[in-house]
Amino acid sequence: MERRQRGVSAGLLLLLYQISQVGLQNIPSVTLGVLVLNIFLFLNPVRPLSEVCLSVNEAVHRKNWQRLLLAPFHHADDWHLYYNMISMLWKGIMLERKLKSIWFAYIIAVFSLLIGIVYMVLELLLVIVLDDPSYEMNCGVGFSGVLFALKVLNNYYNPGRVSSVFGLPISSKYACWVELVAIHLISPG
Repeated sequence: MERRQRGVSAGLLLLLYQISQVGLQNIPSVTLGVLVLNIFLFLNPVRPLSEVCLSVNEAVHRKNWQRLLLAPFHHADDWHLYYNMISMLWKGIMLERKLKSIWFAYIIAVFSLLIGIVYMVLELLLVIVLDDPSYEMNCGVGFSGVLFALKVLNNYYNPGRVSSVFGLPISSKYACWVELVAIHLISPG
């Protein structure tokens, strides 16, 4: 995993600008806490990315289970942080107001852990199905899995909505897939 730049950068500045446009007073407490935690860990990582990223090899074989907790809150670069936290900002505002802060905090904690477990199970399945042990070495960081789980939850609580992705109106039940493709095209890897 490549080492990322530390410090203030274009993606981080744009994220801070977007947050200021929404206004701190308009961001529910848990959502704001998740944003602050992710920004703080981007600026002051617990360890280098290669030591927090989640892989089958590191978590299962080497029993380095702390990566399940660390990987979701570390980001590869400023644009990775930007896209994830903008998505968190909008999903968090909508869901936290609907579910209330304590329940939303619980959901974030559970999703943060479960997404890592699902990631490792899928990687293990790829090893078995494709007979390719290199999938055990794939190492990931970031909050994207939690965001996609929140998107599903948001679609459940707000069915029939239309989202705007890059100015295009798209049914909310498909918007997370369009977001996934768009993020991959804009920021591959």
